[in-house]
Amino acid sequence: MSYHRWILRGKRKNLQCQYKDYLSDFKEWDQKLHAKGWFIFPQNINSKLSIDETALSKGELYTIITNKKAKGKKGSIVAIFSGTKVEPIIAQLLKIPASKRGRVKEITLDMANSMKTIVRKSFPKAIQVTDRFHVQKLTFEALQDIRIKHRWEVIDMENEQIKQARLKQKIFRPEIFQNVDPRKQLLARSRYLFYKAPSNWTENQYGRSKTLFEQYPDIGIQHH
Repeated sequence: MSYHRWILRGKRKNLQCQYKDYLSDFKEWDQKLHAKGWFIFPQNINSKLSIDETALSKGELYTIITNKKAKGKKGSIVAIFSGTKVEPIIAQLLKIPASKRGRVKEITLDMANSMKTIVRKSFPKAIQVTDRFHVQKLTFEALQDIRIKHRWEVIDMENEQIKQARLKQKIFRPEIFQNVDPRKQLLARSRYLFYKAPSNWTENQYGRSKTLFEQYPDIGIQHH
């Protein structure tokens, strides 16, 4: 490290210390002692909240409760907890006066039992609303599971047909659909259909979906 860079690094560190120790209110912060474990801001509680888990840094999970009406702006954070263990989170939330927790009428959450337990015990008057994103994700995963199951069936079927063709000294030619996809490729390429809404499909994707749903009605039913 050069001398000038060493001096600059020292000045930057001194500036950070000056801000933390003198310019900011860090020393008087009422949540400093437990800041590594949890933050709670009861003043941000509103009638509609959200609770979810997310990885903020180094893959560590945090449980976050937010005020939906704040829409990500000032006053959005109601609580942040390190980890996802139910009992410690409930223990801290119950320290919020019951009158404040009773104001919550609706909480959006995923379908994890841990989240449901936290909401039921900490905000007993709130209606639990399943997050649409998680419902869509489960539907998408179910569609992909069905598609993959059919693709493996086709692979096994084609392998057997290739084997039989060789025994008869013939060339195996797979069935080709009107959209120019053989059956195996139809199922492989269709995975991209589920990443976006039908209104955003290209002409080729629309043709592929029509063939896919005709050949595999169970995928079509699940998609619609």
